[in-house]
Amino acid sequence: MSAAVIPLLAAAVVVYALYKKVNVYDAFVNGAKESLPLIARILPYMAAMLIVIELLNTGGMMDMITNLLSGPLSRLGLPAELLPMALLRPFSGSAAMAFVSDIFDKNGVDSVLGMAASTMMGSSETIFYTLALYFGCVGIQKTRFTLPVALIASLVSVIASIWICNLMFG
Repeated sequence: MSAAVIPLLAAAVVVYALYKKVNVYDAFVNGAKESLPLIARILPYMAAMLIVIELLNTGGMMDMITNLLSGPLSRLGLPAELLPMALLRPFSGSAAMAFVSDIFDKNGVDSVLGMAASTMMGSSETIFYTLALYFGCVGIQKTRFTLPVALIASLVSVIASIWICNLMFG
């Protein structure tokens, strides 16, 4: 049933517009025209963020950071398998999801690592993507405390995910 919600909602909007005698196609085209300046404002921020993510991954910097941090963080209880996902999640949801899928394949979805990875994905956000999109969209240049607070919240979600999953499933 959930797969039918979006098409049903779109059909309901079209039917309501026809009932109100609105030219649906013209309204759609005008809305698309109005979105072009918004897309032009957002695109540079999104391109910069995606380039940085790609450079981190393909340039080997993510592997270097993971190798550097895995020893000390494993002594604090953060499994090395979760570190790349925890580091990438603030930048890219799809890259983090690739690591989650890898964890599922290697350890199983019902493992403590699988549960912790799932909990981390659900309790964190793609901070840099969100900031680039929302602040870039409205033209905010000075984010003040937004980024530090968001990164602290992300760290708390990682710690809480691991602690709770170890407590409940470990």
